Amino acid sequence: MAFFEVTSANADRAQKFYAELFDWQVQADPQMGGYALVDTGAGIGGGIGPSTAPGDTGVKIYMRVDDLDAYLDRAERLGGKRLVPPTDLPGDFGRFAIFTDPDGNQVGLWA
Repeated sequence: MAFFEVTSANADRAQKFYAELFDWQVQADPQMGGYALVDTGAGIGGGIGPSTAPGDTGVKIYMRVDDLDAYLDRAERLGGKRLVPPTDLPGDFGRFAIFTDPDGNQVGLWA
């Protein structure tokens, strides 16, 4: 697992909630439109950010892969559904994609 993400209709509230609940270090990144990077102190970091579309709130895990398209194709062959095609992240944060598993759970890929 590469990182996790919490998406909320009220990102500021979610950032404060998780920071206070788990004593996480949450740093807003002004270049990322309200998105904050999270240091859990436990090795796996993440982010907490605003919702960008109806129904996209929740928690996602992101798996690090070397080929986004190949893994999206594999997920579809196994019964998953491609939701977000490979997309560039701002700065030097790489690229990501999102699919759903056969049960509808959203899973992110990061390269």
